[in-house]
Amino acid sequence: MYYVYILRSQKDSNQTYVGSTANVTTRLAKHNEGGSTYTAKHKPWSLCWVCAFPTKEQALEFEKYLKSHSGKAFTNKRLMQFKRSENCKGGL
Repeated sequence: MYYVYILRSQKDSNQTYVGSTANVTTRLAKHNEGGSTYTAKHKPWSLCWVCAFPTKEQALEFEKYLKSHSGKAFTNKRLMQFKRSENCKGGL
């Protein structure tokens, strides 16, 4: 399985990050350790949404869509209904 995930910064709730990985737990830990240049300045991060795909190719395709203009609109309207919560755990 391969996963697409959305993180929200606990430091700045307006900051989100979309990524993909084979291991969400390990990847979240790396983001929170500062292992990614983009996410290091907004750590710590909370996992807000995750979806499993049977292949890496499908996950990468969906990640690319979520990073597009229409994908960002879809994310805000359909996937991040709980974005006002402090840590994105409500309902996800």
